Amino acid sequence: LKFLGTGCFIVLFFWAYLYLLKNPAFPVHEVPLTIVDHWIGFAPWAIIPYLSLWLYASLPVMLMPTRIRLVNFSAWIAAMCLLALAIFYRWPNAVPPANIDWAQYPSVAFLKNVDAAGNACPSLHVATAVYASYWLLGLLRELRLAWPIQALQIIWGVAIVYSTLATKQHVSWDAMAGTLLGLTFAWASRRWDKTPAPIL
Repeated sequence: LKFLGTGCFIVLFFWAYLYLLKNPAFPVHEVPLTIVDHWIGFAPWAIIPYLSLWLYASLPVMLMPTRIRLVNFSAWIAAMCLLALAIFYRWPNAVPPANIDWAQYPSVAFLKNVDAAGNACPSLHVATAVYASYWLLGLLRELRLAWPIQALQIIWGVAIVYSTLATKQHVSWDAMAGTLLGLTFAWASRRWDKTPAPIL
């Protein structure tokens, strides 16, 4: 159930995401840069934590102990993605050109060809990482795992957020909006979670 459900969700989401990316219904707006975007330079190695999101976001699903909690987790993250897709439909947006010769970085160039730097704000990459991290905080606490495991997952989540800026797929406004989106839906989903563990 977990394997098939995750696979189907990813396929359906990317179909809608890429359709809106390639067929914007309205003029595409450019998200402005901030001083943070000038501080954080391009880092080719950041493609590794960037792509690791799909494994990271699957961890709460793997650890989910009951079906009702799995459905709750899935319903809220689906609602979060639908809201973001609605925003992308009504307000298509993209990040400014990075003025980088992507041909010198084949792995990043492949990403740029598959996922152009559109549908940027809010960053669903960041929102999904924040949503997953929030749930992992509770699930790992329930499992009574040692604190280094918790610290590792938080560092991993932060690395994913950083990678969205370091690959120049997103700008700081995207990351901030994605963080707010992820926290809002994660908090709401935990409020609905039927578990004896304390709500963070």
